[in-house]
Formats: sequence, structure tokens, C-alpha cells
Amino acid sequence: MSIRNIKWLGLALLVTLGSCARRPVADKPIKLEKRKTSELIHVMDSLSGVRPNSFYTKIKCHFSDTNRRISFKTSIRAVRDSVINPIITYAGIPIVNSLIRRDSLFISNRKDKCAIRTTMNYMKESFGVDFDFRNIEELLLGLPVAYDTTQKYFQINDPYNYIISSHRKRVIRKENKNKHDKDNNLILRKDRNGNEEDDGDNVMIRYFIHPSLKSISRLVIDSPEDTTHISVDYIDRDTVDTYLLPKEVIIDIVTARNHIVLTMDYDKTEINTPQEIYFVIPEEYGNCNSEK
Repeated sequence: MSIRNIKWLGLALLVTLGSCARRPVADKPIKLEKRKTSELIHVMDSLSGVRPNSFYTKIKCHFSDTNRRISFKTSIRAVRDSVINPIITYAGIPIVNSLIRRDSLFISNRKDKCAIRTTMNYMKESFGVDFDFRNIEELLLGLPVAYDTTQKYFQINDPYNYIISSHRKRVIRKENKNKHDKDNNLILRKDRNGNEEDDGDNVMIRYFIHPSLKSISRLVIDSPEDTTHISVDYIDRDTVDTYLLPKEVIIDIVTARNHIVLTMDYDKTEINTPQEIYFVIPEEYGNCNSEK
């Protein structure tokens, strides 16, 4: 998915990195060994292609926005490039079952005995940002979200972080100062073949690569046009077979109308094991009230 198509990701989130009574003294940042841009691009290209055929995990979720704060558990079964099946449970009882496909979304609400049958546009209509099937898959697997191997990227010089960006540092600074006036701030970028591309709404993405060069540790997305800021922090990871998968994730999304925060703690993650996906909408279920 190209960067221009992701004004988005509004399923979103934040963190309460809890510290107890006494706050520990922060460690002094350590300067990293300098790396060539080409080396970091190669790392990103490699990471973006690491996808298991199937995926299963249980996640403890803590969600908050400007109106509510809830905690719940969910199990997720996924088949690569095909389907994602999140099931939300409360007190061990499944209350919401959903099925996400590349172009469709189905939700069965057992509590209210109703269902939603719609397209992926429902995500943007509900949360104010666009969702793409592949992006959700990348987010769950801890991969570089919306990374395009044909696109040209830049290294942001930072002695303490390895950062690959969709835009040069000076462009990011300019856009942060001029969040509107799209016509005056139109940016022409080039893909890896040297072809110019109109970057449309100037969505900017920065990928923070872990010092080990084996994963990304952070993702930051800014859309100046609609004043949306998204940060995804992969706090901890687990090695499952040969895959380095998320263990603790914090997502923070700030829009003009809302501030959404989601923390996710993974448990019992499995990959490349056959996943039986069971989804049915009882005939007696009506349509859920679409009122937000």
C-alpha cells in the first residue's frame, strides 16, 4: 500500500507505562554505530517480507479514548493475506466475533444479538482513519506498516536511533510548521526507479529500527492535512521459532476529535500451525445500530 493511501489507522492507542511510587533514573542514551542508508534500507526490505503463513495469539487489551476506558481480552487467528479473526471475550465468554478480509468486514455481537456486514471503509467511518487489511496484519505481526519496497526512503541522522523515513528531515520540519495549504506544500518524491510521484496528502512515516537490526522498535505516522499523529511502540518481543514477534505494544493515536490509546500484551503466540476459523452470524440477528 502506498503512503498516500494511509491517512489512517484509527484503531489506535496509547500507553500507561506504569512506574510505581519511585521513578527510576533514565539511562543515558547510548550512541549507535553509524550505518549507511543502503544498509538500513536492506534491513527494512528484509523485515517487510517476513510473514508466517498463519498466526494465533491471545491479547490482553486496555483501551481508552476521550469518552471511555475499557479492558478486555481477545484471541486472534490469522491466515496470511486472507483472513483475520479477532474474538473478544469477557469473563471467558465470547461476546464479539469478527472476520476481516481484504475487502470486507463482518462483526457478530452476541451481547446485543446483532451483526454488521460491511466493507473496510467502516474502519474510517468509525474511527476517522483508513484501515487496510495488510496494514492490520503488519501491525499485529510487528512488521513495518505500509512499507513499500519500491518507494524511495531516507535516513534521518540521529546518533541514538536508526531512523528510516518517507521524507527528508527538512520536509518533516516544514510540514510540522505548515500543516495545511496543501497546494503550496506539494511534495514531489521519486520511487527507486527515479520516477516522480505526487505525495498527495503528505503523510509522513518514520520507522525506528532496533539497534540489533532484527526488528522495528517504533513507528511514527503524521498526517498534517488532518492533524493526525500515530505512534506505535513495540516495547518487548518474543522469539517464536525463527520469528521475532510482539509481546507488548503501545499504540497512541491523536486526531483533531479524539485521543485513542491501546496497550496490548500478547500471550501464547503460535505461528505456522493450522488455524480453524469458525464464524457464523445467527439468522435471528438483526443489523447493529450504526450510530457512533
